[in-house]
Order: sequence, then C-alpha cells, then structure tokens
Amino acid sequence: MRRTDPEGHGPVRYGPPLPDQGLPVSPELRSVLAAAADRAAAEPFGGGPAVLDAACAYWSRRGLPAAPHRVAAAPGAPALLLALTGAMGGDVIVPRPCAAWWAPQARLLGRSAFHVATPAECGGVPDPYALLETVRRVRAEGGEPRLLVLSVADDPTATVAPPEVVHEAVEAAVGEGLHVVSDETWRDTLHQPHDTVLLSPAEMLPDEVTVLSDLAGAFLPQGWPAAVARFPDNDFGVQLRARVLDVLTVLDARVAGPVAAAAAYALGEPAELTRWLTASVGLHARVAAAAHHAVVDAGAVARPPQAGRHLYVDLGPLRDGLDAHGVGDAQDLEDFLTARLGMPAPGGHRFGDELAALRVRLGTGPLLGATDEERAAECLASPSPLELPHVQRALALLGSAFDDLRDDAQRWEPPR
Repeated sequence: MRRTDPEGHGPVRYGPPLPDQGLPVSPELRSVLAAAADRAAAEPFGGGPAVLDAACAYWSRRGLPAAPHRVAAAPGAPALLLALTGAMGGDVIVPRPCAAWWAPQARLLGRSAFHVATPAECGGVPDPYALLETVRRVRAEGGEPRLLVLSVADDPTATVAPPEVVHEAVEAAVGEGLHVVSDETWRDTLHQPHDTVLLSPAEMLPDEVTVLSDLAGAFLPQGWPAAVARFPDNDFGVQLRARVLDVLTVLDARVAGPVAAAAAYALGEPAELTRWLTASVGLHARVAAAAHHAVVDAGAVARPPQAGRHLYVDLGPLRDGLDAHGVGDAQDLEDFLTARLGMPAPGGHRFGDELAALRVRLGTGPLLGATDEERAAECLASPSPLELPHVQRALALLGSAFDDLRDDAQRWEPPR
C-alpha cells in the first residue's frame, strides 16, 4: 500500500504557503510600516476604522459597494476562513484541487470537507453538475453541507474561471442552500487584465456571497499577515459578521498595528504603489509564461497561467521517466523536484488531488534571482527580464530538468 501521510510530511503542518513574490518590499510600504512602528495600541477585533474604510473603498472601485459594518479584517485569510467555517457550522464543499489550507480548516473544526471536480477549462470553481451530485450524496449519507469555498482567480491552477462557469456553479450552490465564500486573493494579479474577464460571485448573487481576500496575494509581503472579508448586506450578513468577530476574539486574532497601517495604505492603491504592483505582476506573468512553455515543450501538461505567481503542472505523461527515478506518487515527485530544481515544488496531494496523480505547483518567485539586487534592481527595472543572465539560468535549469524527464520517458517507453 502506498503511503498517504509520509513521516515528516503531514498535510497540515507542512502545507505550502502562498506562492512568494520573490521581490523585496516596495519602498513606499517600508516607509509606511516604519512610520507606524511606535503604534503600541492593539487594533480592534475585526479591524480598525482606517483598514475597514480602505477595504470598503477598494471593493467599491471594483463594483462591490461595502460599508464598514459589513467588513472585517484579520491577520491572514486562514484566520478569517476558520472563523467563517466555525460561524456557519456544517460541512464544507471545495473544488479539486484547491488552496492547500482550505480543507484543513474544516478538519481542524471537526467538519468534513468534500472535494468536487472542476471543469476542463479552469480550476478554482466546481463543475455545477458534480457539485449538485456531491451535495445530494453527502446529504443522503447524513452530512450537512453548508458552505462552498471557491476562487475565481485560483491557487493552485493559476487559471481564471470564465463568468458563465462561475455563474452556473454559484447558482447551483445557492439553489442547494449553500453559502458561498469567494476567495479573491489573486484577483489583482491578472496577467492580461485588459483581456481577462474576472467576475466575482458577489456581483451575481450579493446576498449569498462572502468575499475573502488575503493581502499577501497582491499588496503585502507574506510576513505582514492581513486579510479582509466583505459580508452580504442583509440580516444574515450582519449576523454572520457578528459570529465571525466572536470567533476572532476567542482566537485573539487581530492585525498588528503597523501592519494595519500598511494594509490601509495598500488598499488605498496610491499611484506609486500601483506602479510597483503593475510592474511586479507583469514580471511574474512573463516568467510564468516562459516556465509554462518549458514544461509543456518537455511533454508535461499545464493550463496557461492567467493570474498569480505560479503554475500547476501534470507530469503524468512523463510517468515512465519518473519511475526510473523512483517517483511513483505526488509526494515522491515533490521530494524529487524540490531537490532537482532547488526550489519548492509542493505536490498536488497538498491541494486535494489524488496522491497517485503526478502534479505539482511551481512558483515563479524563485526564478527571479537569489538577491534583492537581482530581483528588484535588475528584474523589475529591466525591459527584458527574461534576457537577464540569472533568470536565463533559472529557466534553463527548469527546462533541462523537464527535458531530462521527457528523454527518460522515451528511453523507457516500450517498443510499439
């Protein structure tokens, strides 16, 4: 029997974090944090006025009007989702694959998390027919599904779900009495923002959707944890927010004062920070496209990345070559590629995929260089970052690793 929980690789404790920016903190954010470093008073549970007002303005600019009494902040999206799951009760439905921390949140509370297959064109959103079948099966077996968590701009697949797919999935969920949590952490990292249509479920059915956004997606470094949630503008939303604040209070989960100042500044989207973020997103988009080209040329399968700082690769077609290296499942693949590439390569089993499926998430941050000088002064400033020697070396190493696996697979392929 193949291992499902390898020693030293527990699914919760060793779950991978969000793909790292691989860039130093912007000068503007550093200045704001430094200016707030002497703030000794704790932020209120659920966030102080500055953060809440900034979050409301941020969402209003995206066609999602909000008021401070409908918004909450916490030190990272996991704290908010934990509070939401605890407040809602019942079981949780998630797509397969999904963000590595979604299902463990439910299990931590003693709830069940049920994975639903995604449509062929994207990840992050469940296939509506599979969703209906799963909900009915779970109820028939005595379960109580109450919550659907999805992401229109997805980790781990880096895809953006078409509006019609989102609409069908959300309508199916609401028709079955589920509340929808839309994780929109990556919505501001679209690689082609003028050509990609991102539609929030809250724009379709605002009374049935809570929006969640971790600012580590686009705005803040991972070491400055802050996230915001937007609740429905109805009695249910008021009650849900109150219960969420109760849970955050029990957890003593509040944003640190200096981080709250940086979060409020970032959510205000000042011009100088917006320019820095645009350059950062554009850089990661170019590197992701080059990495995608390298892995697909070698015979692996991956959807073209459309958002974020990562891509999700299926090495099933190279299984014969991997067998020659003793790689038989996703954990083996994670260990092998992490050592071979010298960068994190979390296996698909971290994201809810089957252990036997040979899938990994690869981040673009480690391909930008080893020093701040390489990553910022050179990569961000260069009109041709893919031509920089250190980026070329990183992409060449990635390409050669996959090319070697393709050659090994062909060598071990049985004669026809």
